[in-house]
Amino acid sequence: MKLAFATVTVNDLLSELLLPGAILSQGLTQRMQPGAKVGFRTFVVMLAMLSIGAVAYAEGKKPKPVPVRVEPVKVVDFHDRIEAIGTLRAKDSVAVTATVTDIVSAIHFDDGQRVEKGQILVEMVAAEERALLSEIESIVAESKSQYERTKGLAKRKLTAETVLDERRRLYQTSKARLLAMNARMADRTIRAPFSGVVGLRNISVGALVEPGTLIVDIADDSTMKLDFSVPSTFIEALVPGLPIEAQTRGLGAQKFYGKVTGIDNRIDQATRTIRVRALLPNEDRRLVPGLLMQIVLVKNQRRAKVIPEEAIVPVARESFVFVVDEATSTAKRRSIKVGQRRPGEIEVLDGLEAGELVVTHGALKLRPGAPVVINNEKYKRITPPPEGAAVERSPPSAAPVVTAKPGGAGRS
Repeated sequence: MKLAFATVTVNDLLSELLLPGAILSQGLTQRMQPGAKVGFRTFVVMLAMLSIGAVAYAEGKKPKPVPVRVEPVKVVDFHDRIEAIGTLRAKDSVAVTATVTDIVSAIHFDDGQRVEKGQILVEMVAAEERALLSEIESIVAESKSQYERTKGLAKRKLTAETVLDERRRLYQTSKARLLAMNARMADRTIRAPFSGVVGLRNISVGALVEPGTLIVDIADDSTMKLDFSVPSTFIEALVPGLPIEAQTRGLGAQKFYGKVTGIDNRIDQATRTIRVRALLPNEDRRLVPGLLMQIVLVKNQRRAKVIPEEAIVPVARESFVFVVDEATSTAKRRSIKVGQRRPGEIEVLDGLEAGELVVTHGALKLRPGAPVVINNEKYKRITPPPEGAAVERSPPSAAPVVTAKPGGAGRS
């Protein structure tokens, strides 16, 4: 019985395998003309010779170097990140209000002005209080004079002790009335409780104000409070003094640095987060209360080896990189253990040494032992291997073996 592939011709084999006829022996080429029928034994012999020729052809052909870009393994300052969002608040902030009912007679600040502690902001009509103050001051001076005169007479036993006690009582009473009047006058003069910046005023001269009427907001923005929430899973890392970085879209890419100053005493049962407060210095006064800030808490600061993200070649759950061997100008694939990530960089825990060159562009065209040529001007000291140099290659795959069942016909 003839096998099905007995009708394959020499032309068919050569065209399918796309191998040059020069690798066949001269005698076989002369005896087998194109178009001749091929038997089973002849087919096996030809297939073996073609396989040997393919290996010889591949070994004789030198692979071209693959152009790549490389970067060295760097050792930099590294840290773990905890990200959050928070809102800025002034260190101190109050709403300035009136404490008495009266008419505003003068305003001594402008919208958005910076004021010092104790600076007069608003004055109210106080003509009646000033007149009463003058009267009480006269009474105090008279009662004091009488008290001093009576005290001198009492020492010489020229007056009774009861008279001296009466003069002392009148003098102390007048002084108390003077203090009360000064307090009434102070209520009609509103001063800044601390240094800061005022907001937009809500009154005008001549307005009648009452207790609780909002006059203006004032905030101490020399230092800003930043309140934010952190998942309770990070509670162990939250300690006073933990450094933070913060930035906001409204101020571009500028970063602000501060430290954690306080941690709440309970976890929110609904969100499972804990409130944290940090302080940010604000010497240039760019930060404004109410800004939404993106926060990064910095923990576990250390020196670590890092490589660019694009150098990683993931395979299943493992991570590989191609390392350029400077001695042979070839790329070797190496398994590595990665740690934390940050934009553009990955921490390497094991598998690489500082200074080694890893391929960042062109890794998809590489295979272990492939020659490379580096395109980076900075690292072009690495050149392709010299002509005739040995190059590590992957072993060629074995030629297919064709078998026939016992008793099968294999003759043409």
